[in-house]
Amino acid sequence: MCLAIPVQVTQLLDGDMARVTLDGVGKIISLALVEDVRVGDYVILHVGYALNKLDPEEAEETLRLFAEAGQIAGAGA
Repeated sequence: MCLAIPVQVTQLLDGDMARVTLDGVGKIISLALVEDVRVGDYVILHVGYALNKLDPEEAEETLRLFAEAGQIAGAGA
């Protein structure tokens, strides 16, 4: 099963790419499918692509639920 998870954008890079973080782990992803993303925004990540932007409160609640279910170590991004 594949999950799409909320991650926070920490840096915008050239070529529709961005660095994101989740629970202290960084990754470079593609923003080619999402417009108007800024540093600090949350996006839904699936197989290396941001699928859409996510409201910060919804992202935090989703991360909290993942942490509660034992899928990630902590609730912060």
